[in-house]
Amino acid sequence: MIRVATDIGGTFTDLVAVTADGKVSTAKSHTTPGQFEQGVMDVIESNQIKPSEFAFFVHGTTIVINAITEKKGAKTALITSEGFRDVLEIGRGNRPDYFNLEYKKPIPFVTRYLRREVSGRINYKGAEVKTLDLSNLDAILDDFRAEKVEAIAICLLNSYANSAHEAALLNQVNLMWPEVAVVASYQITREWREYERTNTVVMSAYVQPITHRYLDDLTERLNKEGMTCAPYIMQSNCGIDTVKNARQIPITMVESGPASGVWGAAVLGNLINESEVIALDIGGTTAKCGLITGGQVKLNTDYLIGRTDVFAGYPVIVPVVDLVEIGQGGGSIAWVDEFQRMHVGPQSAGAQPGPTSYGFGGTEATTTDANLALGCINPHYFCGGTLEADMKAVENTLEVLSSKLAISKQEVARGIVRLANNNMVNAIKLISVNRGHDPRDFTLIAFGGGGGMHACALAKELGIKKVVIPNLSGVFSAWGMLLSDLRRDYLQTQIVELSTPETAQRLSDTFAALEETAYQEYEAEDIPRSRVHFLRYGRLRYQNQEHSTEINLPGGAIANSQMDDILEYFHANYEREYTYRLDAPVELVTYHLIAIAKVDKLKPEKLPRSKKKVKDAVKGQRKVDYLDAGIHQSTLYNGALLAPGMSLVGPAIIEEAETTVVIPPTMLCQVDEYRNYQIVTAPQGGTHE
Repeated sequence: MIRVATDIGGTFTDLVAVTADGKVSTAKSHTTPGQFEQGVMDVIESNQIKPSEFAFFVHGTTIVINAITEKKGAKTALITSEGFRDVLEIGRGNRPDYFNLEYKKPIPFVTRYLRREVSGRINYKGAEVKTLDLSNLDAILDDFRAEKVEAIAICLLNSYANSAHEAALLNQVNLMWPEVAVVASYQITREWREYERTNTVVMSAYVQPITHRYLDDLTERLNKEGMTCAPYIMQSNCGIDTVKNARQIPITMVESGPASGVWGAAVLGNLINESEVIALDIGGTTAKCGLITGGQVKLNTDYLIGRTDVFAGYPVIVPVVDLVEIGQGGGSIAWVDEFQRMHVGPQSAGAQPGPTSYGFGGTEATTTDANLALGCINPHYFCGGTLEADMKAVENTLEVLSSKLAISKQEVARGIVRLANNNMVNAIKLISVNRGHDPRDFTLIAFGGGGGMHACALAKELGIKKVVIPNLSGVFSAWGMLLSDLRRDYLQTQIVELSTPETAQRLSDTFAALEETAYQEYEAEDIPRSRVHFLRYGRLRYQNQEHSTEINLPGGAIANSQMDDILEYFHANYEREYTYRLDAPVELVTYHLIAIAKVDKLKPEKLPRSKKKVKDAVKGQRKVDYLDAGIHQSTLYNGALLAPGMSLVGPAIIEEAETTVVIPPTMLCQVDEYRNYQIVTAPQGGTHE
């Protein structure tokens, strides 16, 4: 029986399969926009395995983020509290493009005529001050039916403190119109912030019908092919969940692919004793980077979909891995603006037609095309030897840019890669320097199809001393899914001053109640309590401040004697992030409980050292342009023949089926016991051993 993970990306759909005896195989196929399940079936077929052999199956998908960014979700309506119909429209006053007098706010996903109100009120303490009145619900639903509404979002005032009104309204809508997709905010989050909570439930409703169809179609096709195991879905919080739960609140899948990559980097970092890690995923369409400190992945619930330097984005308050994502990948298109300046991205050639070098009809130069022109990629071993790169088309597209810029094609290719690298350096600074961390204190773990090509140049620019290119880096996000447990996050906003004598007991009681809720939800899906364990966090702030800082909290009953340690831990974390601390009262704003249910996941095994020498992996020589380091005759290595214990010194190129690793002159690369490439960026002597 086989354990399988599939990950849908913007350009490729990846697969990792592990047999019972530990044999690992991988595959890639082109993503199939509009019918993503076909790409999954294609990659399974290309790996020559059958769903009937699956003992475990987990899947990561971009369907949620694609539906939102491309505005291809369901026609959605909103039912909210009387007087709050326009919260979604008012939003926030944040303007990233501050001096743009023509700035336009994000357009709500529910137009005003589909936003309706019901009478009733819960106050901020959770007490009912006005009885819920649903006498107008019949008329509201009749109007929604007439407008062909496909999904309904419910968000009532202060339901984070008391969900009784929302639950009653949700139940009534289900009774009166069972065919419509409907979701209430309390099912997703119990955090405050009215606009953010409303937008989150609207987004979840917006993608719910399309997600239902996709998950149903995928599971139906897999079951038809003989799959008997229950499938799991990768979530944005670095855990997996059941299809049943993912269908109910699909917004938790918004960044499932990037989350699995960052989680995989955290697991790998712990395996090789690197607890401070910057994870960098360079794919065909985007580059994503996340921060891992103390071996732990940082999450936040302040995620903004579509945020750019000129657009505020749409807030989603579900736990999402804290990452920075930019439109920079192998398929990013190089273009020249009206001022004769070249840019790279964020537009992408995507999966169809793809970069010019694919020969599928692409007409604009991309980062991949530039790397081919510089000699970083072998045109005769393109996409793992499945394609012969169309170098004539590459030359033609570079010639177009060369004519516009009045420079040589070589300089155009250099410029494309330099710009791509610069964009990624800025992204890494956003996730590190802007969070109060020095990137020189971290190890860079780079993966994805383009990770190995750019990692060393980025590390040199940032002063990072070590780069790790993981084994299976081309399909690393799928690999990370096989290392994940079931995970659900429970957040509850309650403002508690931490200086009162009864604080410790109150914290203990609230966490105990959240833990009981988690136990019951898992038991409803036949997951016993013995498989579940908890992690506790708290969002703390100085009294009456706007923003909070999340810290770890102890498990079990919290004693009064522990409160001083909790406060000092908060002060230290706050000072690291904001450079100062205050002599002021501290409040807990939000309880955060993580409930993890263990699954029988992949356990990476150390590999034996080979009796062969590294020279046995040499494929030949090729001239490679390393930009600032110049053009060098470089040794080419067959990555499949490199084994633990081997080492080599650049200039070198390691070619694998899913990726290429570019090692500049004087950098030392060692193959560790898990077959990762650990590259020391400081100058070294020699060639290989």
